[in-house]
Amino acid sequence: MGKYFGTDGFRGEANINLTADHAYKIGRFLGWYYNELRREKKDYEPAQIVIGKDTRRSSYMFEYALAAGITASGSCACLLHVTTTPSVAYVTKTDEFDCGIMISASHNPYYDNGIKLLNGKGVKMEDETIELIENYLDGKLEVFGRKWDTLPFAQKERIGRTVDYVSGRNRYIGYLISLGVYSFKGKKVGLDCANGSTWNVAKSVFEALGAQTYVINAEPNGLNINANAGSTHIEGLQRFVVENGLDIGFAYDGDADRCLCVDEKGNVLTGDHILYICGKYMKERDMLTNNTVVTTVMSNFGLYKAFDELGIEYAKTAVGDKYVYDYMVKNGNALGGEQSGHIIFSKYATTGDGILTSLKVMEVMMKKKVPASKLYEGFRMYPQILKNIKVSDKQQAQNDEDVKKSVKEAEDALGTSGRILVRESGTEPVIRVMVEAEDENICLKYVDNVIDTIIRKGYNTPD
Repeated sequence: MGKYFGTDGFRGEANINLTADHAYKIGRFLGWYYNELRREKKDYEPAQIVIGKDTRRSSYMFEYALAAGITASGSCACLLHVTTTPSVAYVTKTDEFDCGIMISASHNPYYDNGIKLLNGKGVKMEDETIELIENYLDGKLEVFGRKWDTLPFAQKERIGRTVDYVSGRNRYIGYLISLGVYSFKGKKVGLDCANGSTWNVAKSVFEALGAQTYVINAEPNGLNINANAGSTHIEGLQRFVVENGLDIGFAYDGDADRCLCVDEKGNVLTGDHILYICGKYMKERDMLTNNTVVTTVMSNFGLYKAFDELGIEYAKTAVGDKYVYDYMVKNGNALGGEQSGHIIFSKYATTGDGILTSLKVMEVMMKKKVPASKLYEGFRMYPQILKNIKVSDKQQAQNDEDVKKSVKEAEDALGTSGRILVRESGTEPVIRVMVEAEDENICLKYVDNVIDTIIRKGYNTPD
């Protein structure tokens, strides 16, 4: 993991550890670097870089700073404005941009923000390029056979320009609508837009497909993204679905690469439920390539038991949709995802796409002609307790002998009837401790044992 860029981009509190100056310099590097790559191929047209953003107040600041850097280096900055992460991935690939940028901190609160970088194929940028950007930020860039103390500014007619590219977002909306296999006429669908990127996208897609659509948290003001809303606060959608007698509800996060569901009874369907529903459906239709669903180590024990009963194979990757997608590409898999709701359908997208996931769940429900609560029969979630603890040093806390001893004690006690997973967050100074077992009290006992050891050894920091 890099100094600035983690598994999900360069993320931090706006103007604290992610500043407008950082964004400007990233823009300067990208605009210059992709122009240089073009010139190596004797192509002297300016590089084209597409930018999208979510609804955070600071996203506008970062958008303008990135665009200033890109154009100062002689490239073109094409602005999608407020849009989703998967739409940036789609437009980057289909419109053949040199690279794409999404300004978002996903499910984090409004005061955080992030810069996600995508390569020309619409997938997360290669580590080698990320390392060059970090070296530039630290003043030690070496590339193209020499060291660069400063980057040249474009001059005269070579200065870049910004372009309004909202048409790209509209084409993405059209693409989603084109994937609707069945009419949703007669279905009452709830959408929780988290006051984020889907606020001006999701409703139009579902209504175009005939659904009677009910929307909450679609009034962004720059300060309310993810605030008691969306996939990380799904209890509001649960009440909304039941109170309004809806057939199903979908909750997105701030940049819409995640989706969780609520059935007509108000029960939450996690990413594991969705993998089960779609994996089973795709296997029945001979669409599940290699008969395998790609998961992460955070998927529930119950999912694997259910897959075993269906005769579906599964792979496990590290946490992060980047790792899921990399595995899927390498092995030719069609379906993969995370319990958190990042679901990837590799035939249709290069990243998790919340709205696309919604459409695929709707497809199963419409085809089977059953209520949403019937779609996951045969799948029982094991009780799972996950607690986060903020620490001063993630690696030191995990490598502490007493902490490792408490983890080993849990592993021995759980045996084959459960598991414990201790991992560091890729975006926050946090250790995550998760236990699964047949009884919730057992989960709580061993999670607390590890957390208490970390606290006792003095690694925790106040919130």
